[in-house]
Amino acid sequence: MAITALSEPPQIHRFRQSKYIDSVRWLPPLSALDRLAVIAVFDSDSDSAAIETHSFAPDPENLTQQSQWFSPSRISSLKTSQSHHKPLVASATLAGSIHILFGDSMDPASLESELSMPEKALHEGPISCVDIMDGGVECVSVGEDGRVNLVSVGESELSYQRIFDSSGLVSFTTAKWASPSEFATGGYGFSLQWWDQRKPGAAVSQFKGSWSQRTTPGIVHSIDIHPSRKHTCLAGGSLGTVFAWDLRWPQQPILLSGVGAGETTHSPCESEVWEVHFDHYAKSSNVGNVSSRILPTMICSEDGILAVVEQGEEPVELLAEPCAINSFDIDRQYPSDVICSLEWESIAILTRS
Repeated sequence: MAITALSEPPQIHRFRQSKYIDSVRWLPPLSALDRLAVIAVFDSDSDSAAIETHSFAPDPENLTQQSQWFSPSRISSLKTSQSHHKPLVASATLAGSIHILFGDSMDPASLESELSMPEKALHEGPISCVDIMDGGVECVSVGEDGRVNLVSVGESELSYQRIFDSSGLVSFTTAKWASPSEFATGGYGFSLQWWDQRKPGAAVSQFKGSWSQRTTPGIVHSIDIHPSRKHTCLAGGSLGTVFAWDLRWPQQPILLSGVGAGETTHSPCESEVWEVHFDHYAKSSNVGNVSSRILPTMICSEDGILAVVEQGEEPVELLAEPCAINSFDIDRQYPSDVICSLEWESIAILTRS
């Protein structure tokens, strides 16, 4: 496996925490001066979970807690958005509840109000993933129980609509909005589904990968959709696998990393890929027909790798840790900045040149 190093390594800020970090996200800023992170933490000693907001200052290096909200159960999924000029945090739990937290328009680091959907209202068991639409109007939730729900965010309450229930015959592990009416889901067997609310009843397109020759079926852990290429879904999962699924050619996925049937790729890792995002900061090495190529992709993995992969190119390693990197997020306002959570109770923030 060949991995390319950056000519100018990123500046890395490390912050030790006293609790396990389940997920990290940048909070959408209300001003250019805001650099706020949202962190889902779990304290094994007290068996308690919480969402914390922290302000980040690179010089002098500082990550300071600003607020804290205690969750009734350990957090399984965390997303951020913005609604009516207020930052918004959506979280799902292992007990099956969903919580929408609203920041203060004057003090965005303060989580001032909450709307919740109780346990077992949406799913029987843990919620695998929740994703919130840009603008904070609606969420999609999925679980291993095979249910897909749409949750509407009102001024004083949450309401929901169940759009699919496989009764456990199909399990879903992740979801991502593509447009106000479309979203994608992923699950076992490297499967992906595309849903359109204008065509209710079932997924309008499906794909199931079959590259692995091992007896253990592959799982899609994370998906992303590029805002300007909504026909392309990016997926990361088991065995270091990262691939792109283009709805225009739904049965011809493009393998970017991992072991493929008859395909050779440059793979930065061989373990679980926990999260994937299109990298809007990395410059593509391909100067040909850009519209037909998959844009650079950032991934994090169980074996401690944070890297950028690109179709037909060697991966670029950003960070290599002796522990798992279980989540990361690229700052929308400053895409050179990446925040990631390390299994050993630490947070790392990278700033690329």
